[in-house]
Amino acid sequence: MSAEELEPGGSPAAGGCVLVTLGGGALAAVFAASEEAGVLTVWALAAAALWWSARRWKGTDQPLPSPTAPPSRGDVYAGETGEVARVVHSPEGVMCIVHPVREEVSGE
Repeated sequence: MSAEELEPGGSPAAGGCVLVTLGGGALAAVFAASEEAGVLTVWALAAAALWWSARRWKGTDQPLPSPTAPPSRGDVYAGETGEVARVVHSPEGVMCIVHPVREEVSGE
């Protein structure tokens, strides 16, 4: 078979499986040489993975949208007023939902 006859795009997990197999074989060889070295290798790999993960974490420092920003043109949204339209109680009497009066506001 030539390179043109082979179909590209194997399984996305294939590369991960190969890496896990090679890494497991290397770790088994370290354990076969010395059990203490194998344990230290596992601890070192865990610490390296934790450090790498902490360095990649971006957190939630994304800026929030402005609450006073005007709606985009043509959108209609409901503005809340201070008045209560109705109050709904659950049959068990545990929950109470307050529905405010809403008025449609256009962005024009």
